[in-house]
Amino acid sequence: MKEYVGVVAISLMAATLGGLFIWLSSVLGPKRPNPVKSEPFECGEKPFMLPVGRLPVKFYLVAMLFIIFDVELIFLFPWAVVFRKLGLFGLMEFLPFALVLIVGLAYVWKQGVLDWHRSDY
Repeated sequence: MKEYVGVVAISLMAATLGGLFIWLSSVLGPKRPNPVKSEPFECGEKPFMLPVGRLPVKFYLVAMLFIIFDVELIFLFPWAVVFRKLGLFGLMEFLPFALVLIVGLAYVWKQGVLDWHRSDY
C-alpha cells in the first residue's frame, strides 16, 4: 500500500492545480459579452440559417457503434503482434473475443441499424 502514496499525492496535486487554474480563470478573466460573441460560429462565415430540429437517432447509433467496435478492435493489434509466440493457445483465447464481435455485428446488421434507407431510426 505504501507504493501508492506517491501516485495518490501526485493525483491530488494535479487535480488541485487544475481546479485552481479553472477557478482563477473564471474569477480573473475578462467578461465582456456582446451580440457578436453570442452568434453561432460557422467556419468564419455568417450562418446562412439557424439550426433547426434534431439529427436522426441513426447518426448517434452509428457513432456509438463505431466507437464500440473501434475500441474492441484495438485489442486485435497486441494480439497480432504476439500471435506467433502464443500459438494455438492464443488462437483459442481469441476465438471467443472474435465471436462476440461477429455476433454483435450480425445483431446490429439484422436490426437494420446500418441500413440508411430506413426512417424509423
